[in-house]
Amino acid sequence: MTERLKVVGANVPRHDALAKVTGRARYVADLPCEGAWIGGALWSRTPRARVRNIFFDPDFDWSRVTVITARDLPGPNEVHMIKDDYPILAGNEISYYGQALALVAAPDKQTLEEAIAAIHPDLEELPPVLTVEASLAQEAVIWGEDNIQAKYRIDHGDIETAFATSDVIVEETYRTHHQEHLYLETNGMLARPGTDGGVIVEGSLQCPYYVARALAHALALPLEKVVLRQTETGGAFGGKEDYPSALAIQTALLALKSGKPVRMVLERREDINVTTKRHPSVIRHRTGVAHDGRILAAEIDILFDGGAFSTMSPVVLSRGVLHSWSAYRLPNARILGRALATNTAPNGAFRGFGAPQTVFAMERQMDRIARELGLSPLDVRRINLLKAGDTLPCGQVLRSAYADLVLDRALALSGYESKHSRKQEEDRVLRGVGVSVFLHGGGFTGAGEEKIAGRAAVEVAEDGIVEVLVSSTEMGQGAATVLPQIAAEVLALPAWKVRHPNPDTSRVPDSGPTVASRTTMMVGKILQGAAEDMRAALTSEVAKTAGTSPESIVWENGRLSAGDSDLGSFEEFAQRYKQEHGKSLRGEATYDPPPDCQWNEAEYRGDAYKDYAWACDVVEVEIDTDTLELRVPRVTSVVEIGKAVHPMLAEGQIIGGTLQAIGWGAMEDVKMEKGRYRNNSVSTYIIPTAVDAPDFTVEIAETPSPFGPWGAKGLGELPMDGGAPALAAAVDDALGVFATELPLTSDRLHALLRQRRK
Repeated sequence: MTERLKVVGANVPRHDALAKVTGRARYVADLPCEGAWIGGALWSRTPRARVRNIFFDPDFDWSRVTVITARDLPGPNEVHMIKDDYPILAGNEISYYGQALALVAAPDKQTLEEAIAAIHPDLEELPPVLTVEASLAQEAVIWGEDNIQAKYRIDHGDIETAFATSDVIVEETYRTHHQEHLYLETNGMLARPGTDGGVIVEGSLQCPYYVARALAHALALPLEKVVLRQTETGGAFGGKEDYPSALAIQTALLALKSGKPVRMVLERREDINVTTKRHPSVIRHRTGVAHDGRILAAEIDILFDGGAFSTMSPVVLSRGVLHSWSAYRLPNARILGRALATNTAPNGAFRGFGAPQTVFAMERQMDRIARELGLSPLDVRRINLLKAGDTLPCGQVLRSAYADLVLDRALALSGYESKHSRKQEEDRVLRGVGVSVFLHGGGFTGAGEEKIAGRAAVEVAEDGIVEVLVSSTEMGQGAATVLPQIAAEVLALPAWKVRHPNPDTSRVPDSGPTVASRTTMMVGKILQGAAEDMRAALTSEVAKTAGTSPESIVWENGRLSAGDSDLGSFEEFAQRYKQEHGKSLRGEATYDPPPDCQWNEAEYRGDAYKDYAWACDVVEVEIDTDTLELRVPRVTSVVEIGKAVHPMLAEGQIIGGTLQAIGWGAMEDVKMEKGRYRNNSVSTYIIPTAVDAPDFTVEIAETPSPFGPWGAKGLGELPMDGGAPALAAAVDDALGVFATELPLTSDRLHALLRQRRK
């Protein structure tokens, strides 16, 4: 495509906006379904126990409901994910508070509650393992042979010699905590028995084929007898990548046994209690540096709390390990990452996917090095920033690097250097400013995209609108607008003449899951190919009819022409194509792997990601000297993402992700007691609101990448990575305390001040 872009890069109206603001959008709880029963579960109220028996109260009329326990399952008692270790229902042992022991479907809510209350498990409680330290020490073996759910190691250079020649060795341990997704809509599913012995499931989710395959595995059905449809999804942030597979199976089991449609929508407390969270981490850094701040050697030990079962922990840990150097050059490094089992609810996918934890630790370590050497945080960063041609510890040689670009622009826009280290107290308020520089890989790690071999299609519907057929879902991030823009640009159509229907696995090809900042970059590139396939097919048809060469056909503003002759509209030719061929005009494409990207999974080395997006955050804080209440008045974020397909949506992603990162860093304090989440409601789990939102200055830098459509890179997860460490650095600047643990609540700031005084 050599034409000037007309749709890509434009702020076209958001395709799903009108339905959502008018209330016409139907979420899973809104779907009409005559005769549907309500599904529910008996959840464990202890973190670890042996299940001796489950008793059913004889005074309850069990013929009024449908009940399922682990003994009733038609297939294996496992939710198909990466390791297949997550039980659908607790069998002989309970492994976390909130694990499902039994499922119930009833015609109404009162009957459902009565039935669940009449189920009485006989348990032998066992001592739980609740911390990664206890798990690593094997106080009890609760997973596999050693509690280690996943493990990765990277060795790069001569680390022993580098440490021996270092001027200073800096050591510190950093800790991060759980984070609750708190999406607007809780997890929910509606299952109907199929007429062919299969099942139809609709629900709030982000990875249709993940769920479909998990259903087929658990129900012992061929995949073609499972139909999975995504409903409108009210937010996900990764929280609807893993858990929907479990909930879909549970709901489908009830539907198949009862012979009725069953809807299972979690209440908010249930959702918080039983669904996955961000992995807590304990990360130890040992860094050898020269007097000028150059890093010579780095040893990084990463522990992630995987919870009771592995779910997405292996791939979350992998991405965490591969982002542990953030945007800095480590010429000699040893990095060890382990995910450990604990008797808490499984932890899984969350925006950033392991990178926020390891980037926080690396950025804080840069500030610790600056402190130890008496240097500016900027000086230490500048001397170590990655540049094009540098080799990452995993062996990847960077084709491009934009750390300098984003840092320089963020400093200029924010006035960082005039504000840092000038703690002027006004009205009993201390002020500080902090900076972070970071990157995020787009698409699946290593050869993940090659294994998926994603497919996409475009097809002209009955009403003449081109439909984007992919398994990528709209969950609030803008995919239903951005993907049609990509196809519309190829087909020279206005954006409104292309739509993105919610995926239905009986209709759309498998283009992979909606994760890993891959929708625009990877699926968008495949979709571009599918649209080009459609364009080429129609161009050939039109050229034959017009008696001219395909090269002479011009596409513009929804019409095709040759020379000075207007040949007709796209819609007319698409309709004629259907009449002549007996099928709709369609284009298809499959992922085409770049030949110069190589990854060795066995050695865990090579091109970890096809390309990286880069960013710099400057966060300013104000701290009340009486209460130590922390406020963030301003944030400056400069983000390099190749090409912004929809600049306004991209800016919204940057602001939303950065605010979510600041919430994680400042106020989202998950309280746990004996493996149970104590603050399990929107009134007790505090997240930033509009009142807490700072003034944002956002600048998008565009340096097109060869791996995405029109140079676009992944964006969705990148903004989550830098907010928390920049916030911690700003607190350091304001209070003179060095934070190694999140969140930075008033209580933690008080503790840091007391520690400093001692």
